[in-house]
Amino acid sequence: MKEYILKDDDFLVSQTDKNGNILFANDDFCEVAGYTLEELVGKPHNIVRHPDMPKAAFKDLWETIKSNKIWNGYVKNATKDGGFYWVYATVYPIFDKVRNVQTYLSCRRRPSKQEVADAEKLYKTLS
Repeated sequence: MKEYILKDDDFLVSQTDKNGNILFANDDFCEVAGYTLEELVGKPHNIVRHPDMPKAAFKDLWETIKSNKIWNGYVKNATKDGGFYWVYATVYPIFDKVRNVQTYLSCRRRPSKQEVADAEKLYKTLS
């Protein structure tokens, strides 16, 4: 399994609806994950979920953002070709008053090697 290491200036952005379906993905996200925008829009964001990620991490993410708070954490994602990449993610709840809909904006950057090592160690203790 090949690891893709983000470049220092990579900044992955995506927006989902309240159910986690992708509404938007920027070029960096598409390039790193290996999908076109057309392949991502309308799909569940977990299309890039890596099986090594503990369910507890995503349970915490959803509980946090559904309570209208910002979530931060380290995530190991899968690429379309079977590889993986690590990100430090910040997920923001956004309520669009004009359309009267809840959406979530995720912004991701490259984590340090130490941050990844710490996250891997922690995630091995979670289910």
